[in-house]
Amino acid sequence: MTFALPEGLAPEVYPLAWLVGRWHGEGVVGYPGVEESTFTQDVVFDHDGGPYLSYSSTIRLVVAPDDASALAGTGDEADAAGGDLPEGEGPVWSTESGFWRIPPERPADLEDAKFPVEVLLADPSGHVTVYVGAVGNGRVDLISDLVARTATGADVTAGTRLYGLVNGELMWAHDLAAFGQPLQTYASARLVRVDAASDETASDGTASDETASDRTASDDAAPEGEG
Repeated sequence: MTFALPEGLAPEVYPLAWLVGRWHGEGVVGYPGVEESTFTQDVVFDHDGGPYLSYSSTIRLVVAPDDASALAGTGDEADAAGGDLPEGEGPVWSTESGFWRIPPERPADLEDAKFPVEVLLADPSGHVTVYVGAVGNGRVDLISDLVARTATGADVTAGTRLYGLVNGELMWAHDLAAFGQPLQTYASARLVRVDAASDETASDGTASDETASDRTASDDAAPEGEG
């Protein structure tokens, strides 16, 4: 299937072109002290012609956990959602926004088929996280390089993220170290395109099932691990 680059996309972010669009799907979130729950998610990767992608994500619980304020993104955000929720939608569990870009310099040890990635994400629970990693073959691997929080932000210290394009679906997994807990599974999901670009495929291929789909929500197995 032929891939068409999004109109006006800056050449600097061509390696990320397969992410551009609107995505929607379901996943699972859970952590020590937080009951495992199903959620729906809306993600938008967009561009304005600059050498970066803008990113936004909103996660809404399908079934709220017993302690819905235990982890980042559940207190003020849930309160802000109020009682006027659209029919069929639950309370907001987390929301985040930021920017993705390809830095001009590549590490000497990076594989030829991959490109370096820098991601800056912020959320209203009092966190800003800088991720670094690589993109290639329809897969993005990220590890937190810096986590900054306000005095009242939840005690989050590190995180990793995996994004993969498998059979046209965007799958991701997020591992988290927080509240004195070691890095471990936090959330994952499987998303489908909801815009006109749904019939396009990744320009640099798709991730293998064993690298992404086995860590994301599926009909047969529960997923592992800030989307």
